[in-house]
Amino acid sequence: MEAMKTPILTAAALAGLMLVAACGSSGSLYGAAGSPTPAASASPAASPSAAASPSAPPVGAGQAIVGVGSTSLGQVLVDKAGRTLYLFVADKGTTSTCYGACVTYWPPLTTVGQPVVGMGASATLIGTAPRTDGTTIVTYNGHPLYYFVGDKQAGDVKGQGVDGFGGPWYVVSPAGAQIS
Repeated sequence: MEAMKTPILTAAALAGLMLVAACGSSGSLYGAAGSPTPAASASPAASPSAAASPSAPPVGAGQAIVGVGSTSLGQVLVDKAGRTLYLFVADKGTTSTCYGACVTYWPPLTTVGQPVVGMGASATLIGTAPRTDGTTIVTYNGHPLYYFVGDKQAGDVKGQGVDGFGGPWYVVSPAGAQIS
């Protein structure tokens, strides 16, 4: 009877460890739980490493990370999964003007609490602004930040220069300027 308990206890311990590891994930690669964006795999080369840095603050569930990654357009702002971030020229200062059908194609980078500054990004340029839908959008140098749903993996820049929903969309440099 004792010999039978050991494999059962080992299997139960292994299942418990797997459950704890799965629960430690926020379930969202895009800043906040429930962001309306498709899943994508991250490329380690393009992913900001704020979470890996020993001096970085802990990242909470739903808390966005903004860092810098390499793309065919050069160094641009990316999220914690290495997904490219864009600004919308039609936005008015830090006020987001992308709602309704717009967010289907250009989901905002939202955060719960203050966003975390990833590798290559400037702490003095990162901020937040309230959206009329009750969420909080991450801003950089006064520009609200968005994803493009056509970007499927880290390093994609398929939204660059797209003109839609009232203006063009551009990737953002580490200095906070549009790259056109």
